[in-house]
Amino acid sequence: MTVTKMSWRPQYRSSKFRHVFGKPATKESCYDGVPITCSVQDNNFCAVNPRFLAVITECAGGGAFLVLSIHHTGKVDPHHPRVSGHRGNVLDIKWNPFNDYCIASCSEDNTVKVWEIPPHGVMKNLTVAWKELQGHSRRVSLIEWHPTANGILFSTGYDYQIMIWNLDCSEQVIKNPVRTISHHSDVVLSMSFNTDGSLLATACKDRKVRLMETYSGNLLQEANSKTHKATKVLILGNMKMLLTSGTSRWNDRQMALWDQDDLSVPLLEENVDGSSGVMFPFYDPDTHMLYLAGKGDGNIRYYEISSEKPYIHYLTEFRSSLPQKGMGVMPKRGLDVSSCEVFRFYRLVTIKSLIEPLSMIVPRRSEAYQEDIYPMTPGNRPALTADEWLCGVSKGPVLMSLKPGTQVAESYPEMNKGLGNSLDTRRSQSRPGMLQLAFIQNQLGTKEAKGDGGHADDHRGRTAVSNGEDLALCSPPRTENEMRLKFHKQQEEIRRLRELVNQRDVRIKQLELEIKNIKNSQSPEVS
Repeated sequence: MTVTKMSWRPQYRSSKFRHVFGKPATKESCYDGVPITCSVQDNNFCAVNPRFLAVITECAGGGAFLVLSIHHTGKVDPHHPRVSGHRGNVLDIKWNPFNDYCIASCSEDNTVKVWEIPPHGVMKNLTVAWKELQGHSRRVSLIEWHPTANGILFSTGYDYQIMIWNLDCSEQVIKNPVRTISHHSDVVLSMSFNTDGSLLATACKDRKVRLMETYSGNLLQEANSKTHKATKVLILGNMKMLLTSGTSRWNDRQMALWDQDDLSVPLLEENVDGSSGVMFPFYDPDTHMLYLAGKGDGNIRYYEISSEKPYIHYLTEFRSSLPQKGMGVMPKRGLDVSSCEVFRFYRLVTIKSLIEPLSMIVPRRSEAYQEDIYPMTPGNRPALTADEWLCGVSKGPVLMSLKPGTQVAESYPEMNKGLGNSLDTRRSQSRPGMLQLAFIQNQLGTKEAKGDGGHADDHRGRTAVSNGEDLALCSPPRTENEMRLKFHKQQEEIRRLRELVNQRDVRIKQLELEIKNIKNSQSPEVS
């Protein structure tokens, strides 16, 4: 007797992100009264990190942007101090991924400027930049930081050039980029890096999508589709695929998927709708989710990307009656993992002068940390120095865990580097010996000895230090700003010490686990 499967039964695709939903913030948690720019540039106009929110504003004469504390919600003072050192309209802003107090901006005055934001925020108008980059002959429209190398900045403008800048130098005004890429015949509309920053994809106004090496600038692939006009491009992490958003030959909004190794024909073209606004694509490599946000409408569609056909799986969409002009995205290390938040947008609603946070939530019954939706993710530590990258070295990002209490880079800092390397060596061996067990016990004994009596000796031989400064050399604060600065430094020191304590606790638990594993592996040999 043969059993045949019933072909009419629907095939459901299992996905842990099937029921992701968008949760807009309450009115009290929004930023109200922000004079958002009226520029027609197709950029996001907003940049976010776990400490600050920056947004390009409308102003008379020159260009400016606003930097607010991430907790400065509610009504914003119309006379709030701004960063206003440009002579032309600011077109794009980006936070340094490795320094929450460093932001770059580009402008119609042909310059790129890099700013140092005080730890307590912008208390008065900031007009003097830390670095000024002068190399473009026309207005600069787009900037991007290198994802793994510290102090490397890419800029492009209406002179059709992509310039690479090294900020790790002593000059305040830098006039010569370290490299210039000149493959484009029109304005570059979008730039995107792969995970380790070795590849750069661009979408250009000449309808071509280009893939090139970032270090050498060599052109690897070039796509020119007659049925798809790309305006934005994304490299989808390490999936060996590119995604572009743009318009079809009938002016429908459309997205296309490309094979990274062959850009001659797209793998997939899919029409989205008939609206006219630009679509901003955002990709989360940790969850393989793609978000498409339309400029001029309130819709955000989200999809799941797979490496096999049909590649793109529609999940659902968030709808709002308030149209968005641009979007800021919070880095993963700034998300609220206790509420299962996997992505957070900051929508610029021009008609209400409002910035509205929008959280993407995975509904879960348990309030415990959900490890399956929070894998290891790129942190805020660079993998390379600028000089190493300029010598041709390429490395993947330094990963961190989002689990509360362990938000430190998993590649251990210098103080634990020797210990981390020795543990890695032991893990690679099939049968650990007594020497390794003794080493771990010795490390634990050293830590316990320090915990019992080592601190007293340390305190006797150490001068009093506050916030990294010798108290004997510290002068009392004379103004309110100085007092506020001292306070914020102290809070930062407390936060850093707490993170260090948590890191040590996790390290001790790891060593205890190593001891238990070694003892278990040796017990059969002893018997």
